[in-house]
Amino acid sequence: MPADGFYEWKKLDAKTKQPFAFGMANGQPFAFAGLWDAWKDPAGGWLQTFSIITTEANQLMARVHDRMPVILKPEDYTRWLTRDPGSAQGMGHGDPPIDLLRPFDSDKMESSPANPGVGNVRNNGPEMLNSA
Repeated sequence: MPADGFYEWKKLDAKTKQPFAFGMANGQPFAFAGLWDAWKDPAGGWLQTFSIITTEANQLMARVHDRMPVILKPEDYTRWLTRDPGSAQGMGHGDPPIDLLRPFDSDKMESSPANPGVGNVRNNGPEMLNSA
């Protein structure tokens, strides 16, 4: 899943959370590791589902939360998206590259406090990246 940033909330006290924006230090887009599937529900309608995979937090992220999305390195995109049809106990899908499910390098990322309004879906715009 392509992205250029994401938010995570740091719990400050029992009632207060501060959102933080995370992205690449070089400002470039990146990709989350995810799983996608399409299947028919019991009524016969198609349902498409997607999930972003998480892992333990890197050093930068650990200041805010104990987990983070798996961010793939560009050189690993093909491995994530491709399976070797000759493996996986004859299932034809290949073994998933679970070694890619690791925290991304902290020194290649940046974070900053974000506008608390980011938690409301009605708020959208570049001002959400700045703390108010």
